Amino acid sequence: MGETTMRQGAGGLPRPHDLLWGASADWLEAGAPAWARAVLAARLPVVVRRAPARDGWIAVGVRGHGREQRHATWMPRAAVHRCVPPEQLTGGGERESVCAPLRALALLQPQLDALCRQHGLAWGVTGGAGYQLATGVTVLNEGSDLDLLLRVPRPLQRRQAQALMERLEQLPCRVDLQLETPAGAVALREWASAAARVLLKAGNGARLVGDPWREVAA
Repeated sequence: MGETTMRQGAGGLPRPHDLLWGASADWLEAGAPAWARAVLAARLPVVVRRAPARDGWIAVGVRGHGREQRHATWMPRAAVHRCVPPEQLTGGGERESVCAPLRALALLQPQLDALCRQHGLAWGVTGGAGYQLATGVTVLNEGSDLDLLLRVPRPLQRRQAQALMERLEQLPCRVDLQLETPAGAVALREWASAAARVLLKAGNGARLVGDPWREVAA
């Protein structure tokens, strides 16, 4: 496995939202859609998804052209020859872009960079924006969302979450930011709300919790 991959999550494992190159259509099950085979035949990357671990294999998703084209599958860990984490894609915003998500990214980047420097955090670009920035394949349009993650190993105060959410709501498109805690991911939008419990997405499924940072990683 390449050096880039080995620098990812604990034990050298790629983490959810990382983009991986090296997947082959030969590993798809017999009933896999033709579009998924075409994507892998074109040597485009797959994205790491959350799922229970399987020895020697990585849970991944194949992305097609439309929102309805998503296919869950598995990739041998040994086949990965390139890994691009979301943190490597933060500089792709364009203030003059005709695409709202890329304009939003350019506007938000300085604030998130400053936040991460101040608190020792990391952020990255996921979803369609991350895929487009990593591959050059156009998947965004003016109505697309901007998907981001913020790695927060320590608790984020709800008032801090609310302040960040207020900033996101001023941008030219909807921004969905996931807080990546040691136990899994929580939507910033939920953590900034008054909800007593929020949805934690972990490797073994999703569940409602009161404090994501007190949960045991799955």
